Amino acid sequence: MEGEMSSRGWVLGLVSVLLLVTLNGDGASADPQVPCYYIFGDSLVDNGNNNGLNSLARSNYLPYGIDFAAGPTGRFSNGKTTVDVIAELLGFDDYIPPYTVASGDAILKGVNYASAAAGIRAETGQQLGARIAFEGQLQNYQSTVSQLVNILGNEDTAANYLSKCIYSVGMGSNDYLNNYFMPQYYSSSNQFTPDQYADELIQEYSQQLRTLYNYGARKVVLIGVGQIGCSPNALAQSSADGTTCVDRINVACQIYNNKLKSLVDQLNTNLSDARFIYVDAYGIFQDLMTRPASFGFSVTNAGCCGVGRNNGQITCLPFQTPCQNRNEYLFWDAYHPSEAANIIVGRRSYSAEAPTDAYPIDIRRLAQL
Repeated sequence: MEGEMSSRGWVLGLVSVLLLVTLNGDGASADPQVPCYYIFGDSLVDNGNNNGLNSLARSNYLPYGIDFAAGPTGRFSNGKTTVDVIAELLGFDDYIPPYTVASGDAILKGVNYASAAAGIRAETGQQLGARIAFEGQLQNYQSTVSQLVNILGNEDTAANYLSKCIYSVGMGSNDYLNNYFMPQYYSSSNQFTPDQYADELIQEYSQQLRTLYNYGARKVVLIGVGQIGCSPNALAQSSADGTTCVDRINVACQIYNNKLKSLVDQLNTNLSDARFIYVDAYGIFQDLMTRPASFGFSVTNAGCCGVGRNNGQITCLPFQTPCQNRNEYLFWDAYHPSEAANIIVGRRSYSAEAPTDAYPIDIRRLAQL
């Protein structure tokens, strides 16, 4: 009788465990590793903030979003962006909403302020029409902080809450793409050498990041500029054979990235309680370009969707038919990585697979601090 009771208890216990596992699923319903995730950047991570703007930098139409559950949202990808992947890995059960629709208690879990064509410099991207430069994104964030103070009751509680959040900032690509290397619209390349221009950008960026810090940010991810000189657009315009990356563009990007990495050290030294990290998007992308087959890519020099040489003259046209084997393309369009590439970059940003992927630590470890 005693043995029967104990075995029955064992079975009931097992059923309880199975019920708990069923209810909890794969852990998706558990609390995320940080309470909130605030995102700043450009078209690489914009998820709809430009939809209502009078701008050429918009993607709220098919085939953009063709592989995304919600369809075309304003993401410049066939599917997820890097920050979507990072949000998943941080344990959020939904993607971070764009500033244009985030309201009420939803802002407690984070907001995406990114805007396609935006740069560190206010004039960057102006030939494409309206966009929200980093300065404007910071103003929108300050508005969010005011709302948070009201929701949480006072400034101290809000400051304590924000100090636990992850912030990711990816700026600078357009300051090269839609400024320095566009002499027909901008004078910056006549005014500055690549080294001087990087100094100008870093100086302005440093002040902007201090504003972010002053409004509560403590765990900040700075994402470096990628290999712009290898984009289908750069290859279409400036590569003799359509496959060799444009060295002068990539060298300028590397100069900026080296200074950005040094800025991380400066900010961590000079700002109390600050934990800034650098993600080497350039190096991760170089890895994908160097050994594409290892990651499942068969095409690295052309967009899956686009027009002209390398599908790189312009971005996807509305309702254009994209390539079928999208996971084999490194680039989705003339400028932006495919979802397959974004997944790899997002994963390696979160949990470094090479020592150089993140400095001094990766996002996973930053979240634990």
